[in-house]
Order: sequence, then C-alpha cells, then structure tokens
Amino acid sequence: MNKLPEKADEMFCYAVYNASHAINQVYGPMLRPLGLTYPQYITLMLLWERDQQGVSELAAQLSLKTSTLTPLLKRLENMGFVRRMRGTDDERQVFVHLTDDGIALHAASREITSCLIEATGLELNALKQITDGLSRLTDNLKNAPKDRTAT
Repeated sequence: MNKLPEKADEMFCYAVYNASHAINQVYGPMLRPLGLTYPQYITLMLLWERDQQGVSELAAQLSLKTSTLTPLLKRLENMGFVRRMRGTDDERQVFVHLTDDGIALHAASREITSCLIEATGLELNALKQITDGLSRLTDNLKNAPKDRTAT
C-alpha cells in the first residue's frame, strides 16, 4: 500500500477545498454585477437545465436542507429571477419556476462559463476528466458509512 499523505498539501481534501475557494474567487467578480452569489448561480444553473423543480428536489441536488434553500429562493424571487408556486395537487409542495428575466440571464451565464474554463488553463478534455472523477468521489463519499470512527 502507498504511504498515506501526512502534509495538508498532499491530501485530496485540502486540494478540493483550495480549488473550491479558487473557483469562488473567479466567479465572484463575474457574478457581482448580476447581483448573484455563487449558491444562487448554481441554483439557477439547475433550473436552466430543468425548469419547474420542487424545492425539496433542488435542495437534494444542492446537498442543502430545504430550510437553507428557502431564503436563497426568496432572494432570487425578490430579484425577479424565479417564482415559487404551491403545487395544485398538494399545497405542501412548492415548485420553482424561472421568470423571463431568469431565462434571459442564462445567456450571460454562457460567458461566465467560458471565462471560468479559460481561467483554469486546462483543455476541455482535462476538465471533463476532473469533473467525472469528482462526481465519482462525491458519489462514493455520499454512500460511505457515516458511523465510522478513527482508530
């Protein structure tokens, strides 16, 4: 077996943490003129993929509790990008719909994506491999036993 990493900069968790921070640093100046935070932007990305999702479904995709997502959605609604509507069959369900302004914002997001890709200095193939690897890592960690303790 390979030797376990001992230094922070040798650990994948530290690398992921730093990459996440760096991504936020690049996104921030691009999102600020739109009045968006990164979590709001990610939420809109999910709605651009598939509009009219339930709040609980969006929360699951974002790995958030609905109580955490609700204030974010309220801000997006106050900004005019989304509309929240109660379900017709079950009023306990709330669905999120993009407004015309929210749909129009998608065009600006394409430029933001291009800028981030350019900032990475990596080819699309390399980014796809990293994305696929991180997706597998996320799935594995979500499915890992949660009751383990260090010995």
